[in-house]
Amino acid sequence: MSSVWTSFLSAAHLHICLPSLIVAYCLGWVIYSRYFHPLAKYPGPFFASISRLWLIIDVAKGNAEKTQRQLHARFGSIVRIAPDEIAIADPEAIKVIYAIHSGFTKTDFYVPFRAAWGRYPDLFTNLDEKQHAQRRRIVNNVYSMSNIIQMEKRIDDCVEVIVQKFTECAAKGSAIDMAAWAKWYAFDIIGELFFSSMFGFMKGAHDHEGYIEALNLLLPFNTLTCILPAYMRSIFRLGSTILPRASKAFKAAKHLENAADMCIAERQGFLDSGDIERKDMLQSFIDIMHEKGEAKDFGETEVKVEVFGALVAGSDTTAIAITSILYHLMRTPSAYKKLTAEIDQATEAGFLSSPVVQYHEAMGLSYLDACCKEGMRLHPSIALTLPRHVPRDGRVIAGEWFPEGTRVGVNAAVVQRDKSVFGEDADEFVPERWLDENAVRMERYLLHFGTGSRSCIGKNISLSEIYKLIPQLLRSFHLELLEPDKEWETQNHWFNKPSKVYTNVRRR
Repeated sequence: MSSVWTSFLSAAHLHICLPSLIVAYCLGWVIYSRYFHPLAKYPGPFFASISRLWLIIDVAKGNAEKTQRQLHARFGSIVRIAPDEIAIADPEAIKVIYAIHSGFTKTDFYVPFRAAWGRYPDLFTNLDEKQHAQRRRIVNNVYSMSNIIQMEKRIDDCVEVIVQKFTECAAKGSAIDMAAWAKWYAFDIIGELFFSSMFGFMKGAHDHEGYIEALNLLLPFNTLTCILPAYMRSIFRLGSTILPRASKAFKAAKHLENAADMCIAERQGFLDSGDIERKDMLQSFIDIMHEKGEAKDFGETEVKVEVFGALVAGSDTTAIAITSILYHLMRTPSAYKKLTAEIDQATEAGFLSSPVVQYHEAMGLSYLDACCKEGMRLHPSIALTLPRHVPRDGRVIAGEWFPEGTRVGVNAAVVQRDKSVFGEDADEFVPERWLDENAVRMERYLLHFGTGSRSCIGKNISLSEIYKLIPQLLRSFHLELLEPDKEWETQNHWFNKPSKVYTNVRRR
């Protein structure tokens, strides 16, 4: 028998059998995926139905939101974007999938964003709904709008700096990159709110300590890792260590972690020396640690998680929103003129403070509110599907039943252009749509800050930054795109980042 097996498994036979087995397996998988898989009936690209590689390549290109809009226009509201994953463009799917107590849970897509050194997952990457709710309650008050408004003077200081810097640029007659300045502004506000001091992005007009470059390196790599099947992630990371850009991404993650450590260590040094206690968000987290730490299991590591999260995710989404609002205003002269008139009238009537507009005043400007909502609707900061697992016993979504465990999700960059909700001109920048009677209904279908129990915890910080800066810039300057007929450049690797939004600035 041994000699027979030895003969059978000779190198010659293996040379023939192994490729045949691989081909047979692949052919069997293709046939199963296309004709017998529970999701086989749903349309989509052929290669997406048999391998996640199609989705990986599409996301790697950096324009997945455009691809998904094209696919939904071709195939309808339900599109298969991977063998086990469905993208849904039906606005009604939002309340089914993302509502509180819906039963849908986050998939493991989010895990690669998690800091490996954390004792608990951060709020964004926590897959356990019960634990997420418990951990969020611990810090909710720190992110509340009432707490942010108590620190509004810190945002005022940042607004004054950007106005000063734009005034200098206007005097020189030099164009600026609005996308870059929005990032610097948002990052410096994180510095003020969390650490009582701007980092120095705006004053230096540069990427302080390389934080932005670190994020630019880290985000695409992490996002591609998210899309991979869990069993391939470690192999991908290990194999990627030989690639220079991936190696830089690993170093970037460590750089941001070190920055979090440095901010906390600096604060601890102040406290140890008896310095006056600072009233900022970092101090609030430290106070929670001292007052409730033992009962809530909230220690130094949890403080570091909050700081790290602020550095990694606290600026890009806001900067994208600011850039989108201003870019679309500059490309729509009628809206720009109408908003400027509203701001000027409110200023002349004494409704707006000087030198910096206050948040509650800005919220009283109806057309400003409409422009901000429209800019965020048309170009949401996150432009990939927000994947969830279908719960036990399956669910009906968009009129179709999906089995337990299916990965489903809605992309804000798709559903926020749905014509049945936002009108036939949904692809255009039309702030007036938010002034009619349909506004309340439309707002239910906005996903740019997430929704339900998983909505962005930093939403109030972002809104205060946006609503204070836009009117301040428009009453102080005339802004005009250097090339108004040229489309902006964007790269979508989870955050859909614009760049090179070159703008002429003239003092009014």
